[in-house]
Amino acid sequence: MAVTRSIQLQTDVPGPRSQEILARKDAVVAAPLRPNFPIVAASASGATLTDVDGNTYLDFTGGVGCLNVGYSQPAVVAAAREQLERFFHTDFTIVPYESYVELAERLLERTPISGPTKAAFFNAGTEAVENAVKFARAYTKRPAVIAFEGGFHGRTLLSLSLTSKTHPYKAGFGPFAPEVYRAPYAQDYRGPDTGTALAALERMLVTQVAAETVAAIVVEPVLGEGGFVVAPHDFIAGIRRICDDNGIVMVVDEVQTGFARTGRLFAIEHYDVEPDLIVVAKSIAGGLPLSGVLGRAPIMDAPGPNAVGGTFVGNPVALAAALAVLDVIDGEALADRAAAIGETMRARMLEWQDRFEEVADVRGLGAMLAIELVHDRDSKDPAPELVEAVCGEAFRRGLLLLHAGIYSNVIRVLVPLTITDAQLDEALGVWEDALARVLGTP
Repeated sequence: MAVTRSIQLQTDVPGPRSQEILARKDAVVAAPLRPNFPIVAASASGATLTDVDGNTYLDFTGGVGCLNVGYSQPAVVAAAREQLERFFHTDFTIVPYESYVELAERLLERTPISGPTKAAFFNAGTEAVENAVKFARAYTKRPAVIAFEGGFHGRTLLSLSLTSKTHPYKAGFGPFAPEVYRAPYAQDYRGPDTGTALAALERMLVTQVAAETVAAIVVEPVLGEGGFVVAPHDFIAGIRRICDDNGIVMVVDEVQTGFARTGRLFAIEHYDVEPDLIVVAKSIAGGLPLSGVLGRAPIMDAPGPNAVGGTFVGNPVALAAALAVLDVIDGEALADRAAAIGETMRARMLEWQDRFEEVADVRGLGAMLAIELVHDRDSKDPAPELVEAVCGEAFRRGLLLLHAGIYSNVIRVLVPLTITDAQLDEALGVWEDALARVLGTP
């Protein structure tokens, strides 16, 4: 019995209609907004995307992590449509609506922070990060913020200052926000180890910024744009200890790790550590713009009346979608599904590591997995051109892959967690064929 394939390529890719539309784009859209793939979307469902030429792809990019429940998830579509028909804007701080309160209640029930907690919603991850810092500064009455090498926290001024990758994000956009300091991030593959990283962080409080002036330490439990580097348990515990010792607010950025991606609703649940604030976005509303800060009530209540907000923050259509997303995550046990997807992918990736010398590291949590390509395993010399070639070959075969890492030499997986087993096997087969084509068959 023939197996039905999800990938269906009707034309060479890119097809003629996509090429025509992208030519029009070049004339009217700012050049920095350059698409990763030279195709134009027409429709999408689950883990597949179909372009305007009728070509259907399997998508491992998930809208850069926004589609954990999949494209066009029916329950999310229905919830957003119903809200659109009732009203789609008031500005919550002008005339509030119940869905804002309900989402706060449901998320805070699941937030791994003890004691009274509160929430605030915004539009994008970068806004939530900036507002988390505002909450921390208002609470501590301190100015400074510490972030980590390899971290990505957004592209607006303060969050871009926290972000740690020069090209393409920071080069040419300075000066950046003051009172931002950067410490090493512990990691198993390239180092430093936990002891060295924590010693550097504590030395920073002696040589660079006084502890009593630090409002917050902002950390991703798994570096997203930084290459899916998983923080060692002792490293996160050490950050918590340093925050406790010095009255610093610990902010965990879960923009990319949240909403079941790592096998838990929040990645910090893999650690025996409670943060003070958690930043969420991306998959919170299934692809609609919504973000939030969840955290200890005294910190969240610290700013004065109307000190945080914005015209569109906590949009009711996105909130309705977010409530449906939580229903889908629970109803379809997507955290468990993420763990199962991760086990399948990791097993295949470890086979690739044995087969291809250039596949030097396999890492991640749950379905948030990646491989790192190098020229030589001893020197660990990054191989970004090999990543570009593998992603290009996979694209031509119908699989959308996305790179990451401070050297752009990592291929990461943000596949919708609703992908079927057959689709997952098909996609991994295409990826393996692309590796063999680019790296050679041993």
